[in-house]
Amino acid sequence: MSTLDTTPRLADPDALFALLVEAHRGLDAEASRRLDARLVLILANHIGDMAVLRQAIAAAQDATGSPGRSPAPAR
Repeated sequence: MSTLDTTPRLADPDALFALLVEAHRGLDAEASRRLDARLVLILANHIGDMAVLRQAIAAAQDATGSPGRSPAPAR
């Protein structure tokens, strides 16, 4: 089973943040959500490992305080 690597690996995280902000510039809330959803799906496809994706979803839920949510069990 693969494990989610949360070790900081971005050489310039501020540049990534600026890139994301620029990508959302001029979009209304709905278009911004669609952009985020497409980006998540593209990156999930790149990762391609359901175990890692489950761990990433759980980590994101923990970070946002999503109540009582856990990822689906591994198959």
